[in-house]
Amino acid sequence: MKNIWRTGIIFTAAQFLTLAIGFGFQIIVRSELRDKTGEFGFVQTAIAFVGFLGLPLAIATQAVTHYIARFHFSSDSERLHGLLAGCRKFLFHITIAGSVVAVILIKPLGDFFHMPRVGLTVIALICALAGLWSSYFTALCQGLGWFKRLAFIGLLAAIIRFIFGISATKISPIADWAVLASGVMLLSNLILLFWKKEFPHKTEMATSPWTKEFVQFIIVSAACVFASNCFSQYDLLVAQRYFSGASLDNYTSAGLLARQIPSLAGPMLAVLFTHRSGHHHGDAMREQLKLLGLFAICLAANAVGLFVLKSIGLKLLKAPDAAAMIAPFAMTMVFAGLIQALGMWALASRWIKISILYGVLGLLYWLVLLFLGQSPEELLRVMPIAAGLAFAVLFAVWLIAMRLHKIGAPAQS
Repeated sequence: MKNIWRTGIIFTAAQFLTLAIGFGFQIIVRSELRDKTGEFGFVQTAIAFVGFLGLPLAIATQAVTHYIARFHFSSDSERLHGLLAGCRKFLFHITIAGSVVAVILIKPLGDFFHMPRVGLTVIALICALAGLWSSYFTALCQGLGWFKRLAFIGLLAAIIRFIFGISATKISPIADWAVLASGVMLLSNLILLFWKKEFPHKTEMATSPWTKEFVQFIIVSAACVFASNCFSQYDLLVAQRYFSGASLDNYTSAGLLARQIPSLAGPMLAVLFTHRSGHHHGDAMREQLKLLGLFAICLAANAVGLFVLKSIGLKLLKAPDAAAMIAPFAMTMVFAGLIQALGMWALASRWIKISILYGVLGLLYWLVLLFLGQSPEELLRVMPIAAGLAFAVLFAVWLIAMRLHKIGAPAQS
């Protein structure tokens, strides 16, 4: 990955096709559910709920990706194999523990976020548990720099989701089937078995990954992953708690379009995080800054594209009344993308204090939305302001860290 910005562009192009298939899925699902007001909104909020239930594993995945990249690029095969072996055992135990905890918490969480029915809540739990091993495969691909394969898996997942979800909702037009499709699509990860021979080879000596540094990094990853979700999608949980009917449909439709702004540029962050995890200085730093700048330009271009095409998108989603929501939503998502880029840079650099700050800002942002966003108008009024302030704070601290190059200096192996 010498020219990581080129890798980022190729990965982003593949993501564009994947998201296009995903948007086609949403359009057809919206059409199938058109006679049931609020049901399309349930699809979007339930998927966000799946992400909320799967938060612990997303945290572990981020940490594992970082160390796979770190050991892989430093050719430390002993520690790399130890990490992979430890991860498999960890996933087995967290699958059991996570299942027990999720079963205990699923009812009170479902009640708090006003999930409409038990069946939808159970499906969300099934999808969250199905994501356990999928996250391991994602971490493996990203950490080893297998971005072409990761793009192919994402494309295959979108196709599986499209076929299953459309077929199921035509037979039974309720949100449950569309949400379950997000779990079924994870079967696409099985394609990795074709490249099993290229997995890191087992070494005679395997070093345990459970060092003090690794545990500390998991804790810091928790702050960053939680913050990323708060800025990018946990407003949907607020919407599920307070909105209903046409208001929920319109809000989630506008959000579906606006979230494409960071989603289309997201692959660049994946490449940046992997490369930054393994390289910190010299030519690598310059390439990383190029990719960071390209990411910001892509966000701006996506925002402009959204304003040009918003009428068509809302018409396809049968939500013309959501037009006024696009501007504040788009502004929020641009800030969310920029904040995530700085947060991922800090995490990959092992800048502990800035990563924790990112987590705190994410929590404060979500709490503000939860307490002040009790209607679509109020929520969209406060979102861009809160996101903009969070970006200003994090950007200022990030610039200071870059200039001083002392705050959170990378830990030594």
